[in-house]
Amino acid sequence: MARNLDLTALRSFVAVADTGGVTRAAAQLHLTQSAVSMQLKRLEESLNQSLLDRSNRSVTPTAQGELLLSYGRRLLALNDEVWNRMTDTKFEGEVVFGVPHDIVYPHIPKVLKQFSQAYPRVKVNLVSSFTTELKAMFAAGDCDVILTTEAGRDENAVKLTELDLVWYGAPNGTAWKERPLRMASEKQCIFRAISAKALDQAGIDWEMGVDTTSSMTVEASLSADIAVHARLKGTGPQYLEEIEHGGALPELPKFQVNMLVATTAQNPIAGELGEMVRAAYCEDMDRPSRVRLAG
Repeated sequence: MARNLDLTALRSFVAVADTGGVTRAAAQLHLTQSAVSMQLKRLEESLNQSLLDRSNRSVTPTAQGELLLSYGRRLLALNDEVWNRMTDTKFEGEVVFGVPHDIVYPHIPKVLKQFSQAYPRVKVNLVSSFTTELKAMFAAGDCDVILTTEAGRDENAVKLTELDLVWYGAPNGTAWKERPLRMASEKQCIFRAISAKALDQAGIDWEMGVDTTSSMTVEASLSADIAVHARLKGTGPQYLEEIEHGGALPELPKFQVNMLVATTAQNPIAGELGEMVRAAYCEDMDRPSRVRLAG
């Protein structure tokens, strides 16, 4: 007699395995924790297998869980592909997504891949610029979804997270020890004046060693260990690292990563992209609410 896997329960299992816990999986799936737990229990009972090791703080798959995880990802990907091709085609066209270049990583590539799989008929036009320019584009209706890095947030913006502004340089670099301290910065970077002011207040001599309009030039200069730069914690590329200066450089303030989403009337698909962005950033212990649309 044929037996069928419960794909809804399987999706919850994969989400728990990927996020390391029921709480985050529930937030990602827009379900309650109890609903996810019940689905996991039902799946384990149907297979008569223990699929998750819950003895540690982070939930991990058992050996049998690892086997199911491999099959599960393929089954869900095929299910989603079939569903998207066979069902409603109302979401077509283009959505313009603006992101400051220094927060493209680590979340945005994952979001773009997820969105492309869910809405294969929608083209995402990714615009990378500075917060001030992105907000101007959004106000003019030239962007459907934007992320910003700011000390606060606008009334209609959704706060995604809050990060420390820290000093970055080359791995095992020594440029941060030099005086005057050489900084590298784009001309329009909002962190430029803030980091300069912090150095002045700390009485540290500095100079703008790399003054450019290119983020790639800044990163190349840091990688070459000829300058330092202020950026949000955890957003640096792998070839740069946060400087462990032990107090030799001034502490910098926190900044919010915020999101603005156009109204459904302006672009009906914008809210769907916004949901995926919010889920990627979500670390809330409670089930998150849906994003509020601007306007």
